[in-house]
Amino acid sequence: MKIGIVTDSTSDLPAYLVEEHQIQVVPTILVLEGKEYSDGIGITREEFYTRLPSFQTPPTTAAPSIGDFTAPYETLLSQGCDHIISIHSASQLTTIVNVARQAANEFPDKVTCIDSGSLSLGLGFQVLAAAEESEYGLQSVLNAIVSTRKRLQVTAALDTMEYLKRSGRVPGAVATLGGLLSIKPMIELIDGEVKPIGAVRTTSQADERILSLLLKQGELQRLAIMHTNAELRAKKLLDEMMSRVRQSVPRDILFVNVTAVIGTHLGPNGIGFAAVKNNL
Repeated sequence: MKIGIVTDSTSDLPAYLVEEHQIQVVPTILVLEGKEYSDGIGITREEFYTRLPSFQTPPTTAAPSIGDFTAPYETLLSQGCDHIISIHSASQLTTIVNVARQAANEFPDKVTCIDSGSLSLGLGFQVLAAAEESEYGLQSVLNAIVSTRKRLQVTAALDTMEYLKRSGRVPGAVATLGGLLSIKPMIELIDGEVKPIGAVRTTSQADERILSLLLKQGELQRLAIMHTNAELRAKKLLDEMMSRVRQSVPRDILFVNVTAVIGTHLGPNGIGFAAVKNNL
């Protein structure tokens, strides 16, 4: 059985991995001052984050259309795929997977849509696991996704609560952290929910807390250091981890400036990680 893999651009997978595994990536939509951009086209991530604090109208995001999904489904099936796994961002935070499911209805029994319960490389690592198992059949792919999700940790330190509050997608438990916008909220993403794990007052405290949480993960199968245009902080995090870690680390550690479609809701100058443990 030949399995095709589809995801959306919030997976943040580097282009070389997308190409290597022949993954179809559907761009999500960024709306800046009334103009729509396909994710990654027309404005770079660096430019977006630099301009983000000064936009007169707060940016918004939108899911791709049904047609944006039917096109890659048709392409993969025409190329001889027997089945398609279409895996997307957490349904609690976006409608992307629901739109994919509507598109999948046009291909009965040919497309399985999966809610990853995550974002960025938390989604991307599930997509990658699926792609690596695709030659072994549908059940192997599904098992790989479930296994990866069980071993996944996604944690971040944001520079401010402002953008989460503005997005309207912040749950009450997180909002309680934001009495003062000057705090640095610590959050994790579990089964599609943004959960607070504390707050600190300074950037240096946030960096040390993230490092501590990362070092506690133990031996890792996969690791991504993620940031929202905070490259120097993220590099320092990686360097500090490598100098202190006492166990083996993944050979290919990803270093990613998070897509603007996610960064719209997180704000600039944040750092975090997505890690897949070797074992539960």
